[in-house]
Amino acid sequence: MSVGDPELRWGVEQRLEFIEFRLFWEGGINRADITGFFGVSVPQASKDLTQYQELAPENVRYDRSQKRYFATDSFKPRFLKPDADRYLAQLTFAVDPILHGERTWLARLPSVDTMPVPHRRVDVPVLRMILAAVRDATSVEVLYQSMNELRPAPIWRRITPHAFGSDGFRWHVRAFCHIDRKFKDFLISRCLEARAADQPGARPEDDKHWNEFFEVTLSPNPNIGENQRRVIAQDYGMRDDSVAIPVRRALLYYFRKRLRLDVADILDDPHETPVVVTNRAEFDAALAEAMR
Repeated sequence: MSVGDPELRWGVEQRLEFIEFRLFWEGGINRADITGFFGVSVPQASKDLTQYQELAPENVRYDRSQKRYFATDSFKPRFLKPDADRYLAQLTFAVDPILHGERTWLARLPSVDTMPVPHRRVDVPVLRMILAAVRDATSVEVLYQSMNELRPAPIWRRITPHAFGSDGFRWHVRAFCHIDRKFKDFLISRCLEARAADQPGARPEDDKHWNEFFEVTLSPNPNIGENQRRVIAQDYGMRDDSVAIPVRRALLYYFRKRLRLDVADILDDPHETPVVVTNRAEFDAALAEAMR
């Protein structure tokens, strides 16, 4: 039997993957780990561990003195596709102050912390109404505080939202603006109130900058040393010193900000700018078009 066999129910399959996750990443597991996480009975946890032993006997050994199952030196995953990004994402999830207390598959956390980011307040009723507008394909009025000098006070503006985007620090709603008659990004935390659902002003498929992607080609910065360029290429999974990153055209502005492409040439030491955009002219043209 394998992870895709119909004979394994989804719940059992998930617990077998959980067993393998703990064995692979944390070296061991016991019945209490399974009962505590899934809420199953002790006999069911024992049955799961026995079934795992039957399916992958070369992967696990039982230590009677510790009453714990340990991964063997010849361990080869059968139900889990080891993924460093998945593990690190769970590590981030486990220490995120917003998600603190939520369950992850990790039991033994190493000492870990993440860079604190100032919290941006999002009004729950406002978010709920925007989500309803996306779901029902309607428009909604939001009381929006713009940073535009010509609009120093918040104003009510009707938008037709259809998607959400994050730059890693802030969440935006992608919407058709009924005032400016074009698709724009609205920072959700600056939507102070919401009201009055009504007919939409545009369809999601009309937002070409959201629906179309631009491939940003990155290469190691030529102004750093050869060995450093080699490790940068490895870091970014490059082939022949190049990697293409598909980015929604609507997100190119945030991509540029995140990689500091707007200031790197002026402010940063080359060693602080590990990659450069090799199709920069096309990138700048696509960005300019998306920002019109």
